[in-house]
Amino acid sequence: MRYVAVETPGLAQCMSLEDGAVPVPQAGEILIEVEYAGINRPDVLQRKGLYPPPIGGCPILGLEVAGRIAAIGGDVSAWKTGDHVVALVPGGGYAEYCVVPEGHVLPIPQGVSLAAAAGLPETWFTVWANLVGIANLKARERLLVHGGAGGIGLAAIQLGKLIGAEVFATAGSEEKLAICRSYGADLAINYKQEDFVERVRTETGGEGIDVVLDMVGAPYLQKNIKLLRQRGRLVIIGVLEGGRGEIDLVPIFTKRLLITGSTLRPRPTAEKTAIRDALLDKVWPAISDGRIKPHPQIVFPLARVVEAHRLMESGQSAGKIILQVR
Repeated sequence: MRYVAVETPGLAQCMSLEDGAVPVPQAGEILIEVEYAGINRPDVLQRKGLYPPPIGGCPILGLEVAGRIAAIGGDVSAWKTGDHVVALVPGGGYAEYCVVPEGHVLPIPQGVSLAAAAGLPETWFTVWANLVGIANLKARERLLVHGGAGGIGLAAIQLGKLIGAEVFATAGSEEKLAICRSYGADLAINYKQEDFVERVRTETGGEGIDVVLDMVGAPYLQKNIKLLRQRGRLVIIGVLEGGRGEIDLVPIFTKRLLITGSTLRPRPTAEKTAIRDALLDKVWPAISDGRIKPHPQIVFPLARVVEAHRLMESGQSAGKIILQVR
């Protein structure tokens, strides 16, 4: 099979196409013939040597795929050869074949193309785990999503609306603000042109926000804390602009705030299977009936993976960047 190799961690040009052996599914695993693979921020970090795969895990980049089941291992009963599926994978997505635990596999939602489906798993597993599993977002609460026009951001906006929350989002251009609004954001703020803290405080009558989903990191830390109301929750899922910052601790205990964060990849298989089950119950029907829209996609052939990564790092894209593997 063809796969994307990283010879030496570094810039995007360190990636190249190589030939390798097709993996063999073990008990409880499925072999997927990959047609499309999603590109995500953790892929960029792994390419740079900053986010290594779990011990014993596949070193090939790629955390989500869409394709056809080519073979199944022992003890697999829910799927059969030939089924078209999407999957959250522990690695190996940038390849023509990929092995995945059966509990991380989902059907293609009705009416969704394979290319669009490839951008669903990593995004929706992450957003559900953080907004529902950690932040316990509720109806009639307020949610602030930073990076609203990205893959994670658009999923978070839609999940917030599905739950019944009021959703605020930040983005860096008028085009991206329009996308945020089209996906359900009640208010979209251009962080380059105005102070999002003051705008949110004005729009909420000074009450603030219940949950903030942040992937920016240090520069936004104190601002997020300032915006949170009593018993507010700040969930940090990335540190794109730095992981070290100073904060005023007093608001944390006077407002009884929760500041937390998480990563998805190291979670045990059983936890990811539980998230998969929740998505099948709550989110996949909403995608199939149109209440949730798949993200806009920019599709690159596998041979242009370097260009795709450069676009991801530029921050100029909206929605999901997808690799067409076949």
